[in-house]
Amino acid sequence: MDLAVECCTAARTFPLDERYGLTAQVKRSAVSVPSNIAEGRGRMGVRGFLSHLSIAKGSLTEVETQLLIAKRLGYIDGETADALLRRATQVSCLLAGLIRALKAKQAPANTG
Repeated sequence: MDLAVECCTAARTFPLDERYGLTAQVKRSAVSVPSNIAEGRGRMGVRGFLSHLSIAKGSLTEVETQLLIAKRLGYIDGETADALLRRATQVSCLLAGLIRALKAKQAPANTG
């Protein structure tokens, strides 16, 4: 959720003519990450959770791409973009760890 809040805050600095363009996309994809994690957690079973974590991972990749575009266009300064991208990397690592743990839980026990 911190990444989503930080991205929404940064998007406020984008030009007004981007309100329905990149600004909206950054906010939507950033909010999608924790929303899909929450929805997946609320589902019954590991399979549904993993599916929503995959969607969250995709949204996170969108956020990273959109932040890089905003940086190249000069909508956010390099320092802000880099801080947000570092936060996105942290979230990506956490998601990857959660996915690994759930997949291990889902795998049948080896009784061999």
